[in-house]
Parts: sequence; C-alpha cells; structure tokens
Amino acid sequence: MHRALTARLLRQALRVGEAAPSTGVPLYLCPAVVGLSSRLSSISLRASTSISQRRANHTEALSSNTKSTTASPLSEPLEKPVRRLPLTCSGCGAFTQTEDPEQLGYYDVSKRRVREWLHPIARRSNSLEGDEDKIVNAALESLDQGRLKELGLDPATLVEGDGTENETMSLTSHQKAPVCDRCHDLLHHSTKGDTAKVTMYHPSVESLRETIEESPHKYNHIYHVIDAADFPMSLIPRLNVLLGDVPLRTRNRRSRADKYQNDRKTEMSFIITRGDLLGPTKEMVDAMMPYLKDVLRDALGRLGQRIRLGNVRCVSARRGWWTKTVKEDVWNRGGAGWMVGKVNVGKSQLFEAIYPKGRMIEKPERASGSTHPRGSSTGKSTTHEDDETLATVNFGSLLPPPQPAQNYPDMPIVSSLPGTTASPIRIPFGNGKGELIDLPGLARSDLELYVKEEHRQSLIMKKRIIPEQVTVKPGSSLILGGGLIRITPRTPDMIFLMYNFTPLHEHLTSTEKAIAFQGQSHQSIGLENITLPGAGDKMKHAGTFKLDHDVTKKRAGPLTRKSAIGLSVEQLPFRVLSVDILIEGVGYVEIVAQVRRRALERIIASQNAPREIEQETRPKETPHNTSDPFSDMYNMRRDTAAYDKVTEPKVQLQPQESSDWPAVDIYSPEGKFIGSRKPINGWLNNKPRELAEHKKSRPRRSMKGAKKLEKQRRGEHHDA
Repeated sequence: MHRALTARLLRQALRVGEAAPSTGVPLYLCPAVVGLSSRLSSISLRASTSISQRRANHTEALSSNTKSTTASPLSEPLEKPVRRLPLTCSGCGAFTQTEDPEQLGYYDVSKRRVREWLHPIARRSNSLEGDEDKIVNAALESLDQGRLKELGLDPATLVEGDGTENETMSLTSHQKAPVCDRCHDLLHHSTKGDTAKVTMYHPSVESLRETIEESPHKYNHIYHVIDAADFPMSLIPRLNVLLGDVPLRTRNRRSRADKYQNDRKTEMSFIITRGDLLGPTKEMVDAMMPYLKDVLRDALGRLGQRIRLGNVRCVSARRGWWTKTVKEDVWNRGGAGWMVGKVNVGKSQLFEAIYPKGRMIEKPERASGSTHPRGSSTGKSTTHEDDETLATVNFGSLLPPPQPAQNYPDMPIVSSLPGTTASPIRIPFGNGKGELIDLPGLARSDLELYVKEEHRQSLIMKKRIIPEQVTVKPGSSLILGGGLIRITPRTPDMIFLMYNFTPLHEHLTSTEKAIAFQGQSHQSIGLENITLPGAGDKMKHAGTFKLDHDVTKKRAGPLTRKSAIGLSVEQLPFRVLSVDILIEGVGYVEIVAQVRRRALERIIASQNAPREIEQETRPKETPHNTSDPFSDMYNMRRDTAAYDKVTEPKVQLQPQESSDWPAVDIYSPEGKFIGSRKPINGWLNNKPRELAEHKKSRPRRSMKGAKKLEKQRRGEHHDA
C-alpha cells in the first residue's frame, strides 16, 4: 500500500543531486530542469545589479558546451530594475529565461514592453487637474480653520500640499505582467511569427502521472478533455489506469462513489469540449448526450460496459454551454483540478471558462488539505521580495510554483498551435480552497507532417461546418485537401451520399484522376494539393469501412414521421445505411447509401449463419506421486492441465464476414489517422435552414389560348 508513496519520495530525494543533462534530449518532466537550483541562486545575486535574467527552461535541448550568441544587447545603461520578470510565463507556463531565443520562456529585455515592466514609467497627473488643484488650494489657504468648520469641511480631508507634490511619480501597480516572446507572437501575429516555431516536446502519460503524484492537495479531480470534432479519437485509452488506478464508479449499485488511496482521493470525469461544432443550438446538442455516451462506451472497450458514465458533460466554452455548471463543480470540489488531454482539444479555452474568478473574498467552506505553496510566481513584487520567493522554490520538483492568488489572474493563452501550453500552469482560487492546473497536451496526430506549412492551420476545425451534399456515383471518388484523403466506393452499382464535416476542401472526380491527384502525378489549376512534395509515395490503404448502421427511421423523412404519413420502418421496401469516417484532429465525413430491404435481409442472414469450429483441448495428465503433498494439491487445481477433462467439439455461432455490405475504401498518408463510429446524423442536424421565403412559389398559369377560350365562352353565353 505504501510502496507507491515510498517510491515517489525516494525518486524525489534522489533527484536532488542529479546533474543537468548534457545531451540533446529534452527533459519534459515538467517544469524544472533538475540540478539548477545552485545555478539559479548565483543568477539571482547577479540580477540585483543587472536586469538580465536567466531562468531554467524545462525543455532545454542544447548541450552544455553550446552557448547562445543571439542575445540582443541593451541600448540603455544597466541599472537595478524596480521589478523583475515573472518566474514563469503566465501564457504557456515555461520558466523565464533571457539568454536563448530558441527555447521556451524567452524574454527580449530590449523590447519596450519588457523594459516598461522592469522600469515602470511613472505617470504624472493631468495638467488640467493640477491647475484646478492649485486654484482650490489657494482658495482654501485664504480661509482659517474656524471658517472651514462652519462650512462643514474638514481640513484633514482636503487636498494638501502644493502642485509639485501632486506631480510625484507613481508606479502602475495594476499593470499586467508581460508574457514571453513566443506567447506574444501567438497573441498578436498568430502562428506566423518566428518565435511561434520554437520546438515543442509533448509529454508522456508517465510524466503526467508523476506530476500529479506531487500534488499538495488531498482532493484531486482529473478532467479528461475530449474534442468533439473527431470524437472519440482524442480519447486517451485506459487513462484512469495509467494515471495511478483512478477509480471509476461501476454500474453496481453497491459500488463506492469515492475511494482513498495513500491518504488521497482522486476522481475523474469526462468533458467533451467544443460542443458547438455538433449542432447550432444547445438543446440539439443536449439531445445527443445518449449517443455520445454510447460511442464513449464503445471506445472504452470492456471498461465502458462496466462503468456508469454519469460524469460525462458536453460543453462549449465559446458559446457558454454548461460552463457555469462545471465552474460550480470546480468551486464546490476544491482541491486540485487537473486538465488532461491531447493537444488542440480546447483545454486552455475551457480553463478560462470554468475558472472561478472573483471569489477570493469568500471564505472557503472546507479545508482543501493543501500544504504551503513551494513558491510564488508573482511578477508584481520588488526585487527583494523576488529574492525571498526564489529561495523558497523547489526546482527539483516536477510541479511548478503556483501563480499569486488573485481575483482575476492572467489566464493561459488560447492558440491553434499544437502544444501552446509548455508546462503546467497552476492558478489558485478561493483563498487556498483549491487550484486549477492546465497541463500540457499529449501528442495527438502527425497528419500535419504531410501537409505544407502554410496549410497546416487549415486542418483545425474552428467553427461549425454546414456541408454540401455530394453524390458519388460508381467510378467516382471524393478527395479532401487536394489529395490528402481519398474516399473511393467499393460496392459497384451503388450511389453514395457524402457530407464533408472537415475544414478541408472536397473535390469530386473520377477514380483514375483521384489516384493521380493523390499520387502527385497529375496537377490541376483549379485544385490545390496541400500535401508536401513526395507525400504521394506514402499514401496507403487505411482500410475498408462498411456502412452497417441502419438510419432509416431518421432518414426516411415524412414517411416515418408521426406528424406526416407515420409508416413503420418494417413497412418500407428500402433501408438507409450510414457510417461516420473519422479523420484524427480534423473532423469526419458522413457517408450514406440506400439498399433494398430484401438485399439487407440476405446480408444479415449470411452474417449470422452458424459454422463448426474445432475446439482444442489439452490432453489429460495424471498427477505424479511426489513426496511433497503441496505439489500434489497444486496439480489437482482447476486451472491446471491435470484437472482438464477431454470434451467433444461443440458447434458455436460466430458471425461470418460478408462483403455484401456497402463499403468504401479510404486512402491516407501511411494508412493512418482514420477511424469510424456510428453515425451522428450530422447532415440532419446542420443542413441549411429552409425557410418559407427560400421555397419557390407556384409558377404563373400559362395564358396560351386564354383569349380564344374567353371568346368561345362569350359566344356560347350569347347564343343561350
């Protein structure tokens, strides 16, 4: 029971004396490079006379003999700074450093925004306000104190002193701490800046587990963040086991709701982010929750059939769907809340939406069990306070020091660049009641490595897509991104309907041309291929996907609608089959086909046909007589070969694979990044809204021969 705790303490004790790495392999284990406390202490002494600083960077990949020569010289004389740079960047969490611009957390001290933070510019009072104060002071000085008391004025509360005192220099204490150059470029120049191209090393699940093990809180809650764009491909399999056997409540009604391990309680819940990509309204997305839970159960495997999944929420930080509920849950739980997930799933944006702001004045309802913080990353203190802060920071720890407690602290930046968060960002709330921690994302997909750099941002779905219906006939194929993904129907003499729910441009062409486009042997002016040169040779078959999900009831329209004809599905002579093709990190493509009912019945009958399978049995062995009675007892156990009985082969029912299902072939780089799920009916939920003014009115009646008919009618009436 205490083995894990002892091992963790032993690793932490042994880590104190380790030396800094001399190889080029980066150390993620997140925020601190081990063995840098002595070097940082010398830097803190040197910083008292100079504004140049050096902070340890947790992803430092340079060797010990490599020296940076790109540091920008200072154009102004060196002087003692009034304030220092923050210990960690509030945007990405990386440790501050001013020496290597090719590493994370770099601050260029020659830039104006950094110089104004180190040496705050004093602001004089407004000249007009100063003149008015002089006139008021002159008028009040002419009156004695007795006259002022008669007027009901207190001399102690009036403006005192001359104008020179009101023009004294004052520091801007409300100024926001600067972020590193990389975060600054991401905020103002998107991903086009040079500093945005700094190499980012993604963590592993083991490093996240060791980081969570160093939590100072007794109560910990892990939020497994999953993206709705390619749900459930961003799910991390067996995350609860990899993070230290986090218990999930089973369907057994007698199962415990919580469990303590090593004097700690750790829980986990699933949050599906960017729910606004699934539907236009909150009510429509809420109606998808049973579907999302079923798909999540299938993705979890055998574990999904045993757990309850009552801890699943689908939220949208952009639209504010269910974020207030999650925020109240974070506040009521207290302790540490850990945001775990892959890159670009919306963790940082969700972090800002669910962080309980403005609650520092409230008294915590229960103690969080947290220890005294190991350090503070405040940047609004003087240099003397910073020296005391640096002395308390444990740089051998995997967990960085928390940010200072504020009502409205600086939030992590939100960017479409994979791996924006470089190190854990700890922001406390509620006067020590708890803290919310944004962890770096795990590696998600390498599909962007096959795409040109100027088109990599086009792989990210940023808003809800309203697709167009594409009819793919026999002999045609649909390509995405000019040849990045190719979808070719496998079933002959069948028409497929495809709906592209990805930000990639789709193009319908013949199969021969589609193969040439994907292999980069043919080009067209009207079709741009976003793949890198030479990527055509790496295109492989990703698999054959069958349309084995029946969506006839929803796709039949007024035939099965109760308010219209109201027929049952069994009365229809056709069936509509569908499947969703998932592209990791990009989106999905909905594929629909219609088959005859009798043909589908033959497919199901052939699939469920029984077949004989020979069952192998181990030969019966007699136990050997030995002098050891315990060995004889062991040989007679039920799980040993000696106890097995010879059984005759039995006939088992197993489904047979059949090629009669409508199917499509998918081709992608290296045959990867492709998956499938049961259809979500994205076209029915996101198709263009059809209003009354959009419908065509009945055409005007033809007036051909109207005059002739009118004359004949008049003649008949006159004769009568």
